[in-house]
Amino acid sequence: MENKNVLLICDLPGYGKIALSAMLPILARLGYSVYNLPTALVSNALEYGKFALLDTTDYMEQAIQVWKELGFQFDCITTGMLAGARQVDVIRAFIESQKKEGLLVMSDPVMGDDGALYNGITQEAVDNMRRLIGVADVIVPNLTEAEFLSDKYQGQEALTRAQAREVVDGLLAFGPRSVVVTSGILQETGAHVVWGYDHKTGEYFTLPYRFIKVHFPGTGDMFSAVLVGELLGGKPLVPAVKRAMDVLEKLIFLERDELEKNKGIRVEKYLDVLKE
Repeated sequence: MENKNVLLICDLPGYGKIALSAMLPILARLGYSVYNLPTALVSNALEYGKFALLDTTDYMEQAIQVWKELGFQFDCITTGMLAGARQVDVIRAFIESQKKEGLLVMSDPVMGDDGALYNGITQEAVDNMRRLIGVADVIVPNLTEAEFLSDKYQGQEALTRAQAREVVDGLLAFGPRSVVVTSGILQETGAHVVWGYDHKTGEYFTLPYRFIKVHFPGTGDMFSAVLVGELLGGKPLVPAVKRAMDVLEKLIFLERDELEKNKGIRVEKYLDVLKE
């Protein structure tokens, strides 16, 4: 693992364990060499109601040019929140330049939650994210993002098995190889589930999990970090998803009584759960 280079392309928060601040310590603890390319500098988690954001697209282009001249190579590239449409073309071109045997590309299309898009996320942003997920091996949207990207059942918090299959198929139509949809509710039973499709086995899956009724920003980022770490270690998709679900359940349970939940889970405090 220590010989595998992971590049995280997402926002860098000043305050809060989200995005880069949430993912980097997990992947480092798992033994990978972790690098980053911020899409934006963000003052704090959006849950605080106000924030400052600096678009870093120009820096991204300059950094990539230098990396190409220096010959830097990565074994895995993950993408998260984007600050603008131009970043889609920048990232797609960089992924293409890095293409090689075994390169793992994972995209978390950060755009919304709880049935609605985040403030400032437009239909144009949704269209651009569809272009980005098309180059991914695995995408990890929550249910809200999956519904907006697939243009099916927007705003519904619970889906039937058939509806969930339609959403997953709608996502696959844009080009990703495998799909993992988090934060779903199975209408037939009321169970909280993760839905998905594994391109290596050709199988759809529904995995139930224990729902802990607290909200922390950044849990999706931590889920993605564990998932990509397990995949890079050679684990098949479904066992990797189960492992990510188990780790997140433990992290949320351990931090559930923390009063200031908007700052996210203090992941560094609990990194030992990755070795359990």
